[in-house]
Amino acid sequence: MGVRPPQQDDDEPDAIEFGIAALDARLSEAGVAFPADKDSIVATLGDRKIPYNATGNTVTVEEAIDRSGKEYFETEQEFLNALHPVFEEMRESASSSVLMQLRALVPF
Repeated sequence: MGVRPPQQDDDEPDAIEFGIAALDARLSEAGVAFPADKDSIVATLGDRKIPYNATGNTVTVEEAIDRSGKEYFETEQEFLNALHPVFEEMRESASSSVLMQLRALVPF
């Protein structure tokens, strides 16, 4: 997923990547090869934190994999499909918190 940020200088990115889009970008950068198990993915990506919502909340790849309940992935698509519900659940639970609801009311 991605969200366009407020109008900014040309030096800033056009969109903020989070969730599966951010994870996919990190996989491409690190060159993770599939099939792969949890340990090899974590070893390749290190302790990188992946934002799971537009406000910048993050989760480590290892924690996201643990939450998925899977240990082995035949393809990159299988990996992304397994982690998609994890990111969605985390995004929804963060947006339903009282603090996030208050932030949504404040225009800045």
